[in-house]
Amino acid sequence: MRIGIVCYPTYGGSGVLATELGQALAKRGHSVHFVTYAQPMRLDRFQDNIYYHEVETPTYPLLEFNLYTLALAGKIIDVVKYEQLDVLHVHYAIPHAISGYLSKEILGPKAPKLITTLHGTDITLVGLEPSFHPLVKFSLERSDMVTAVSGFLQEKTRQNFGQDLPIRVIPNFVDTALYQRADCPQLARHVKTDGEFVLMHISNFRPVKRVQDCVRILAKVRETVKAKLVLVGDGPERSDVERLVRELNVQDHVLFLGKQSALPDILSIADIFLLPSQQESFGLSALEAMSCGVPVVATNIGGIPEVVEHGESGYIAELGDVSRMAKYCVELLTNTKKLNVFREKARERAVTKFDIDLIVPMYEALYDEAVSK
Repeated sequence: MRIGIVCYPTYGGSGVLATELGQALAKRGHSVHFVTYAQPMRLDRFQDNIYYHEVETPTYPLLEFNLYTLALAGKIIDVVKYEQLDVLHVHYAIPHAISGYLSKEILGPKAPKLITTLHGTDITLVGLEPSFHPLVKFSLERSDMVTAVSGFLQEKTRQNFGQDLPIRVIPNFVDTALYQRADCPQLARHVKTDGEFVLMHISNFRPVKRVQDCVRILAKVRETVKAKLVLVGDGPERSDVERLVRELNVQDHVLFLGKQSALPDILSIADIFLLPSQQESFGLSALEAMSCGVPVVATNIGGIPEVVEHGESGYIAELGDVSRMAKYCVELLTNTKKLNVFREKARERAVTKFDIDLIVPMYEALYDEAVSK
């Protein structure tokens, strides 16, 4: 099958999922065409059956604002004409579903089937803006198929955009063969100084991730056990997080690694993964940690309880309850037997519920169904 994938090429979950889905589809013999404004972050090596089409946004003095939505629609039309796509799979509603609909109308009978996958803030935040709401609603109604990455997001979308919307739940996935715990002695020596346990957080440092809570958790955990916090990623909140680190006098126990691509190795040295988000439609970073045998301590927000089993593969607490999350961390770090059981359960859940070989066939079946209509 010839499949077009439209996504954001950045560090967020929607871009990661779209890229890894495309790579998996290419390995299964499909021809996959990425259409976006920059090369997706995880599309960093040559692979058969994968093609990249860059969207160029024209500049003209009269056009003061970026016209990416229209430029994307034009590029999609171009790719469809020359590559005869069967399916156009857009990830994140704004503006990709809008561009997909425009291209579909212009192409007419030659248009590929339009599949829209919802990832979270496109529905729970951006899509609720009064100026965007009718556009998102219209594009979802005009998509041939709509999927959401969690039951929570499915229900939230129906609440905000129409109870009758036919939305399938296809969860995020992880390549458990790639994301598995490995011995990384050199990295461990660099990070685990003085026998410290490692708490870890990976995100794009947006306000909804509440990275500051990770620092507060560390400060409380260190009242009982030696621990270090490793922060992976970058974004708008980093400066404020650095300020809080100094304010709480834990600067010698916090390591900022910035954006990294070797996540399986980095996760392999973690003892607990922290996810104190105030919005999380799934929690892909938590799943990747679990696949590496790292228990998760997170908030009971959005789709997180669908991924992390409380008391089995991790713990979940109320939003902002830093004391409770720190208590859960200490409980695991001071009980080696319990920590090892949680590690095994985390890995087992990732392998049996969210492995890439379980989820990608769901998308293939969805494509077949859409094309056969």
